[in-house]
Amino acid sequence: MAENSETQNPTEPLPKMDEEFDPKTMRKTKPGIKRLIMILTVLSSFILGFPFLLKTIEIYRSPLPFHDIDSLSKTLQSNPLLIPCRFQVIYLGFDAAKKLDEQKLGFMINEQMVKLTGGNPICGGCGNDYTVSVTVDSSNVCNRSLNVENSCFWRCGSIDLSGNLNGNDEEIDEMLYSVLRGNENCESSGGKVYSVVVLNKEDDDVDGFRVVVGKYRHAWLVGKLEGIGAVSSIANVFVKFFMNGGKEEGISKNEFMPVGADGRVVLSFSLLNANPQDWVYDWDFRKIDEDLLAPVVEALAPIANLTVESQVLYHTPKSSFSSWDAKLSSYVFRTKDLPFFVNSNEWHLDTSIAAGGRSKVLQFVVYIPSSEECPLRLQLPSGKLSTTNGFISPMWGGVIVWNPPRCFRSSKNMQPQKYTLTSEDLEELLEVSLGQLRQLFGLKSNNLYVGESGMSNVLSSDRGFTEWELDALSRQHTCFNLHSCATTLGSLSRLVQSLPRMIIKDEIGKQVKFSLEAANLAQTNTSRGSYKASAVSSRQARALAEDAFFHPSIMSISYYSFEHCFAVYTPFFLPVALHVLLAAAKEWRRYKQERTKYFMWISKKKVE
Repeated sequence: MAENSETQNPTEPLPKMDEEFDPKTMRKTKPGIKRLIMILTVLSSFILGFPFLLKTIEIYRSPLPFHDIDSLSKTLQSNPLLIPCRFQVIYLGFDAAKKLDEQKLGFMINEQMVKLTGGNPICGGCGNDYTVSVTVDSSNVCNRSLNVENSCFWRCGSIDLSGNLNGNDEEIDEMLYSVLRGNENCESSGGKVYSVVVLNKEDDDVDGFRVVVGKYRHAWLVGKLEGIGAVSSIANVFVKFFMNGGKEEGISKNEFMPVGADGRVVLSFSLLNANPQDWVYDWDFRKIDEDLLAPVVEALAPIANLTVESQVLYHTPKSSFSSWDAKLSSYVFRTKDLPFFVNSNEWHLDTSIAAGGRSKVLQFVVYIPSSEECPLRLQLPSGKLSTTNGFISPMWGGVIVWNPPRCFRSSKNMQPQKYTLTSEDLEELLEVSLGQLRQLFGLKSNNLYVGESGMSNVLSSDRGFTEWELDALSRQHTCFNLHSCATTLGSLSRLVQSLPRMIIKDEIGKQVKFSLEAANLAQTNTSRGSYKASAVSSRQARALAEDAFFHPSIMSISYYSFEHCFAVYTPFFLPVALHVLLAAAKEWRRYKQERTKYFMWISKKKVE
């Protein structure tokens, strides 16, 4: 590139060289800037293209409400989830001359309930802020300990003591339900109302009293009673049954329930023929499902989405051994053999398509032994035979051993005989299976409870679960679901914040948002005492949280660290970028030197 702005004519004589001009330190022409502009242009293109490069390798991350997630976790940890409950006691048949002090009775019952609960509120319980209303209803007196809504509590004069309470327990239960059914509409005004009716019968020949817990939300004490003498039994019924669902230890937030993370439970019923060469049994399970299992599925609908399936399997021997007991005239297997009874190699039980994902499958197996070990009985540690001839495996299901009526095979018949279980047999098997299902949910399988106040008789429901048991399960399920939701969302929050390159799609953000909304709705419903609504909302909150945490995009390989990204792109761009930077620095240094020479020449000309 020419350094002089003027071109010399070769025909003209050359000017004389200035003796004071030093070409090493001076120059007479202004240095050009074309080379500088070119190199700066290349450098600028690299600088301007760097943000576009970062944009091309950017990982999309939907914003997550980290503050709301932390707030939910802190709220559940600091404040136990308490669901309001209301209790009322009705004294009937007491002589007005005794003048029962309803205020004192209410205080004593409340104090006894605090002693039974330990005074420490537990998650999913009724807490300590519950009300106990006492009503003394006699022929001409009606006194209440609290000023409450008449529509939600006992209406004096509702029962004729002369004849209404002389029937059997089922009739009394239905009669009390017809009187107290108005409480069903009081849920939104402070929780369910649980009632205990204390019926005094002075003409009863038997001393003491009897405790009966109905299948709805009431119980009654019948016998020769004194007002203060029944306080302990009343408080025990309120705490043990209506609060804790019949559990001695109460409910716990850490107690796992047999419900899948997606809120679904598959009840899988299997009929196993150990050796089809002896006999082959089948069943009409569709009739069982429609007539007997449908009410159970409907009753547990707020807690879990239940589906039912069935199958018949053949050649399914058990893994454990049995021995002949001459005294019992049967083959027996003992409780120590139960862990080895289920033959996982031969029992192909998990065949449900609906059981995929995070649904929970509960197996209910009816095992028909072969002729070589029939009849087969379960011997308890006490030496007695099991009345149900079955057992449960927590979080797995239950097994029932059903012995055919005739435990021998005729040698004349070369082909095995085919049978179908009768309706009576199916009802008995289903009754045992429902008892096993109750045990899997933490409830007792029978209807007799023995406590400090004596034996209590609990009426069973056609749906397999009483109303107060469903209330306790709903409260327990709500507590467990909300804590599980908060734990899952907290883990997701910490994982996302620890991996800045993790992909977070909009679908995950929406699931987290809807999960928090459902959790907040569940908390609102619990504060209002809406048991079923809170159970449904908490189940949705947990399911959405699990869906967000186990979203397929989270398991992608694209959320590598920034150090990994730097290591991948550096071999491609660093050599070129280094040469451009060095060239720009070299050209800028040369331009400054040449400009300095030019200014030296200009300053000398001015001096002359």
